[in-house]
Amino acid sequence: MNRRMRMKDIRRVIRLSQQVGLSTRQIAKALNISRSTISDYLRRYKQSDLKLASIDGLNDSQIYASLFPIKADTEKKHQKPLPDFSKIHTELKRRYMTRQLLWEEYRQAYPDGYGYTQFCQLYKNWSKSLTVSMRQIHKAGEKMFVDYSGLKWKVTDPKTGIIEEVDIFVAVLGASGYTYAEASRDQTKQSFINSHNHAFKYFKGVTEVIIPDNLKSAVSKACRYDPDLNETFQDMAEHYGTVILPARPYRPKDKGKVELSVKLVQRWILARLRHQTFFSIEELNEAIWSLLDDLNNRKMKKLEKSRRQLFEELDSPALKPLPVYSYELREFEQCRVSIDYHIELLKCYYSVPYQLVGKEVDVRFSATVVEVFYQHKRVAFHKRFYRIGAYSTQKEHMASSHRVYAEWTPSRLINRALSVGKNMGELVKTIMEVKPHPEMGFRTSLGIINIAKKYDKEAVELAARKMIELKSYRVRHFRSILKNKTYLTARKKCDLTLPQKHENLRGALYYK
Repeated sequence: MNRRMRMKDIRRVIRLSQQVGLSTRQIAKALNISRSTISDYLRRYKQSDLKLASIDGLNDSQIYASLFPIKADTEKKHQKPLPDFSKIHTELKRRYMTRQLLWEEYRQAYPDGYGYTQFCQLYKNWSKSLTVSMRQIHKAGEKMFVDYSGLKWKVTDPKTGIIEEVDIFVAVLGASGYTYAEASRDQTKQSFINSHNHAFKYFKGVTEVIIPDNLKSAVSKACRYDPDLNETFQDMAEHYGTVILPARPYRPKDKGKVELSVKLVQRWILARLRHQTFFSIEELNEAIWSLLDDLNNRKMKKLEKSRRQLFEELDSPALKPLPVYSYELREFEQCRVSIDYHIELLKCYYSVPYQLVGKEVDVRFSATVVEVFYQHKRVAFHKRFYRIGAYSTQKEHMASSHRVYAEWTPSRLINRALSVGKNMGELVKTIMEVKPHPEMGFRTSLGIINIAKKYDKEAVELAARKMIELKSYRVRHFRSILKNKTYLTARKKCDLTLPQKHENLRGALYYK
């Protein structure tokens, strides 16, 4: 095997082969991994007891053990030596050089080597990998090309009169040229994903492959051979069961189909709207979509058919069905599970099973939910919170008696705080009491105890008393009190008793 693959890529290889039905060459191109490596992993998958339906329920270690059993694969005995194809390829460039002569020289060196027919076939197979440019054949339902028009459009705010420039998103199907277009506020990840949702809905199906340009919302790092895909865009592709193959930089032929459609949208749609003023993106899109039907229904001279006719004949029957729900934008983070078995995500806290304390987990979150994964297996699911400091704790994640918590218990933390002083002990005890579960106070208590190490005991004790008086149990408040020495500010009692006699006081008789 040439290269050790990440488990995430191994899962994708299996899914693309068994579920999507892509060939080894297509998978290699999609993931930028050599075909020999892809073939090796698929061979191991077929020889294992793994099933596609059960893979999502297995963790990385279980899949790896099935693909790589302890007993090593035995090498084939008496394997014939391969010719030096690189040398052969170079020698064939010489005048009057023939394969026959090179084969005879090979057999002189290896009398038990391959015969002439096999020799030529092996060289032919090897030389296929040298092809730089591939012939593009757009099969029905195979590819959807996407890009933005370089020509922006204008939308006027009806209240302020401020003119805003918006982008024009274009998607086109490879086989039929059937085109979708819409106005988008910008080219951000959110807008880019929304436009794809709308395009799939318009086409009423999903292609096998999406070919975007190297814009930031699709590709994190552009490269001719190994582009880094935006993780959210990749997640959207997996939701729809499709694959992303970004166009190569400085290779206009890779995106010629969509560039033609962009020009058609500019000429047949935007040019007709040049005299109109639009006061919202929705209004602009209504106008674009009405003219879009004209574009797709217009007959092409050479083919004598419209894009819609070709779509109904070719692409539409071949498209994969849409999932029940459109993709919802999701972000990704990596977090470490704290001692209180919670992760921190955008200043909110979500529980995970106690066994994962100290582990690195993958977090996927949308506008409504938070999902936590460990070794590709979902271990927690929460409703997303937005209030800073909010906790989401599930009872099944708690296990105070587990050995992970043997080192840290509420009593030990309180005793450790008491070693600093009485007020510190009272503060930590109060923190444990006000939290829904004592273990949720571990993080705050440890933070306060660690900050206390940097100051003298007298200052720490005064700060702890101040925290108790203010009923404030946040680490940052404790740090602020010590840093600004606000514990020295004593509340002065004011004597509010008014004098009964004073030269400036008028008696009641004055007002009669």
